[in-house]
Amino acid sequence: MRRIVILISGRGSNMRAIIRAAQNEEWPAQIAAVISNKADASGLAYAAEHGIPALVVANKDYPSREAFDAALQSKIDSFTPDLVVLAGFMRVLTTPFVAHYAGRMLNIHPSLLPSFVGLATHRQALAAGVKLHGATVHFVTAELDHGPIVAQAAVPVLADDTEDTLAARVLEQEHIIYPRAIRCFIDGRLSVLDGVVRINQAA
Repeated sequence: MRRIVILISGRGSNMRAIIRAAQNEEWPAQIAAVISNKADASGLAYAAEHGIPALVVANKDYPSREAFDAALQSKIDSFTPDLVVLAGFMRVLTTPFVAHYAGRMLNIHPSLLPSFVGLATHRQALAAGVKLHGATVHFVTAELDHGPIVAQAAVPVLADDTEDTLAARVLEQEHIIYPRAIRCFIDGRLSVLDGVVRINQAA
C-alpha cells in the first residue's frame, strides 16, 4: 500500500479530484495527509470530511524559506510517504527540499511545458496567440516548472477566450490527467531515462 501526502494552498480542486479517483478506483494507496501552508485553505475541510489528516504548516510562522521547508519536510516525513503531490501549492521550494524528494514528487502546471512557466499562464498563452494551451504533470526538480514530463493535455484556444474561460477548460483536463499520472506512479509504471519519462502500459 503506497502512501501519498498532498500539499495545497487553497481550495485544492486537484486534491479533490485525486481523492475521488483514489476512492472510486480503489487505488492500492492511502492518502496519508493533506498539508497546507495556509490555515484558511478551504481544501483542508474537504480532506478532513473524507477522513484524511489535514494539517497546517504556515510559512508565515518561519523566518526564512529554508526554515519553512525544513519544518514542512519534517511534517511530511512523519507520514512516511512514497509520493508527495503538489496540488496548487503556491510556494517555490528550496533545492535541498526538492532533492530530498527527488523522483517521488509530482506537480501539475497549467501550461504545456516548457511553454509559459511561472504565474499567469493563461494570460501568457493569450498574449502569445497560441492555438493550443493545456496542462502538464511533471516530476519536480530544482528548476521552477521543469522536470521530466509525465502527462500533458491540450485544449484549443478560442477566439473569444478570456483568462477565466481558458483556465476553466484547462482545469477540467487537470482533474483528468493528474489522478491518472499518480495512479501510474503508485502502480510502478513510471521510469525516467535520460530525463524522459517512460510509462509501462502493462498494468
